[in-house]
Amino acid sequence: MAAPFFSTPFQPYVYQSPQSAFIPFQILGGEAQIVQIMLKPQEKVIAKPGSMCYLSGSIQMENIYHPENGGMLQWLFGKGVTSIVLLNPGLNDGFVGIAAPSLARILPIDLAMFGGEILCQPDAFLCSVNDVTVTNAVDHRARNVVAGAEGILRQKLTGQGLAFIVAGGSVVQKNLDVGEVLVVDVSCIAAMTASINFQVKYSGPMRRVVFGGDNLVTAVLTGPGIVFIQSLPFLRLSQRIARAVTAPSMRENPKFFIQIAMFFFLAYVMIVSSFILTDV
Repeated sequence: MAAPFFSTPFQPYVYQSPQSAFIPFQILGGEAQIVQIMLKPQEKVIAKPGSMCYLSGSIQMENIYHPENGGMLQWLFGKGVTSIVLLNPGLNDGFVGIAAPSLARILPIDLAMFGGEILCQPDAFLCSVNDVTVTNAVDHRARNVVAGAEGILRQKLTGQGLAFIVAGGSVVQKNLDVGEVLVVDVSCIAAMTASINFQVKYSGPMRRVVFGGDNLVTAVLTGPGIVFIQSLPFLRLSQRIARAVTAPSMRENPKFFIQIAMFFFLAYVMIVSSFILTDV
């Protein structure tokens, strides 16, 4: 018999916002979601490049450069340094549709409900309304720099507005009490409040951490604060796809090893034949 829902320390994420700051929006779809935001005259949405899916005819779109995006350092890490602004200059209400860049869910985060600051995974930010500032900070502490982990570049959202971030798979949240400890896979942390103490822990030898392995790098989170956990981060999904495409096993694709064996056999025959012909 399954345990009752209220017995688990985790709960699904539920959007909360003060009624005075309510912004009309709707999240459509189950996976690879779209957020549709209604814009009153002179209201605007700031979104990451390439995320716009559709908009009403009265909406104007332009690219802008934000110095807080990290500039050259951000560009060196392969990240975008510009944002798109979707403005409603007309007299009537308009709408915009912003799409998740992959198989991900869209989470509305009202920063006013989280102390005006929240830390996210790299590329988690999708779009925002009103007072939201996105900064990309590099963690210079050597113990937190891990090969293959999305821990080198972190996003920080500050302000009192409404932000939308993306997370893969199912998303749950955990409210950590003072001194409460939670151990999470590094890539499964979608976002967390700045009040949480964050430390990286290596669960195996350093050579295994650097050259591969699942769940070898974990984060030790100490409360108080709130953490949002994603079950299928994009990093894990992309690694599984890459393994299936570039390194198939004998069980998955036996023809791969047969072709390799035939290649070496033919090479051996050609080498032996060349020696025989040379002697003749």
